[in-house]
Amino acid sequence: MKKSLLLIILLFANYAWANDVNVSDFGAVPDGKTLTAEALQQAIDHCAETGGGMVTVPVGTYLTTTLYLKSNVNLHIRKGAVILGSTDPQAYPGAPGRTGGAALIQADSIRNAAITGLGTINGQGFKKYFPTSGPRFRNIRLYKCENITVKDVTLRNASNWNFRIFKSEGVIVQGVRIYSFANENNDGIDIDGKNITISGCIIDTDDDAMCLKSDDPNFLVENVTISNCVIASNCNAIKFGTSSRRGFKNITISNCVIRRPSEAAQRHWSSIQGVSSDTTVISGLALEVVDGGVMDQVTISNISMTGVQTPLFIRLGRRHGPGTLKNVLINNITATNESLMSSSITGIPGSYVENVLIQNVILNNKGTGTLKEANAPVPEKEKSYPENRSLGYSLPAYGLYVRHVKNLSLGNFQFRLNNPDARPAVMLDDCHHVRLQDFAADTPSEDQPLIRLIQSDNVAISGYQSTVEVPNFLRAEGANTHDIKLSGNDFSRVKNVVQRADGCRKSAAKMMNNFK
Repeated sequence: MKKSLLLIILLFANYAWANDVNVSDFGAVPDGKTLTAEALQQAIDHCAETGGGMVTVPVGTYLTTTLYLKSNVNLHIRKGAVILGSTDPQAYPGAPGRTGGAALIQADSIRNAAITGLGTINGQGFKKYFPTSGPRFRNIRLYKCENITVKDVTLRNASNWNFRIFKSEGVIVQGVRIYSFANENNDGIDIDGKNITISGCIIDTDDDAMCLKSDDPNFLVENVTISNCVIASNCNAIKFGTSSRRGFKNITISNCVIRRPSEAAQRHWSSIQGVSSDTTVISGLALEVVDGGVMDQVTISNISMTGVQTPLFIRLGRRHGPGTLKNVLINNITATNESLMSSSITGIPGSYVENVLIQNVILNNKGTGTLKEANAPVPEKEKSYPENRSLGYSLPAYGLYVRHVKNLSLGNFQFRLNNPDARPAVMLDDCHHVRLQDFAADTPSEDQPLIRLIQSDNVAISGYQSTVEVPNFLRAEGANTHDIKLSGNDFSRVKNVVQRADGCRKSAAKMMNNFK
């Protein structure tokens, strides 16, 4: 029995050795100067043709163009090893007049493969040989793949997006580090697939860091989890869209830290009125549907943000046709913002964001908003590109601006000011079936109301307790504003609980079981 077991072990060891290859054995030159793509590809092909296994890239720098990963192959890049992208765009299969790859490491319709190790993939996208227009390449691209793992590698300076997952399923991304400021289109990870888990990644990029996209109108992005990541970006940290042609369903994001990026060579955000610094995140959480498609069943929890212009940006638009955005749960959020572009949830006339629950939120807001900005109109911009500044450099609420929304619950929240601000904490415009519960908010200056309602109905406000003198709590505006219920609040330090304007009926608000 012992002899048989020993024979099995020896046979297995021999089998593993036979299928695990080293790129040095195929003539790969690790000097960073000699183009060694052919040797690297031969090693990958040999491993695949002999039953699969591990292709090891040892310490050194390997200059290459596109490498094609194959099924059942683990491309293992050891610590101290660098896959270095050629700076000649014409050398890539995706260059004009050529067909094929669009990445430094390309995976097309393969299964059961991996990219692992503590080594680096560097696209050298900052080189002048890559123009701002024309051929640019990802560091990794998965296309129509199944059961792929990418673990522990570092991605640097792609000439385009760093890591693209497109129409692929069963992808696991773990412990990946991305640092990329080569140009304005340096996304971190772009996710367009099904049954995907991303965890433990550290991303610091010039463009959107973690971006869910839906480019194919016949392919739904669904069953995606993102957790335990540290994320920095000069654009959006965690973003859904653009595009959103089919949409997103059943997505969870949890336990992530969002911070300001390390560089801002391409950006000049401080040129926007009210923005504190060039190195700021545009939006911490950006949920966008503007190209048709759907967003349904999204859960986001335990997120901490600093250095962001807009903590929360939820946008339903009509850039390429109508869509739907509904059933969103956001829980346990802390954020500090650095602009007048406050958090917002906005649909468009006739198309409402629906069924949003936000709870356990602390927003520390920059403040400095003026009375003029509190009363400034907000354009609809139904067909514009969805970015926080598309609605203007300022919104008329310092904490949360909400327009064209149905079934919103906002509970256990605190909106704080670092500087005086004349804008209300919360503004609701064309909103229906809203619940504001158990909250605290710093008092606006200029005797402005804490909450402003415009043409909104079925609004229930409860659990508010004033801790300082508040001149005005609520302003109700418009003939269609009605069915406002104020119950279980402590208004003992509020001078005026309800103001009415623009034809709002006296019966619009009902006071029930409040302490005054």
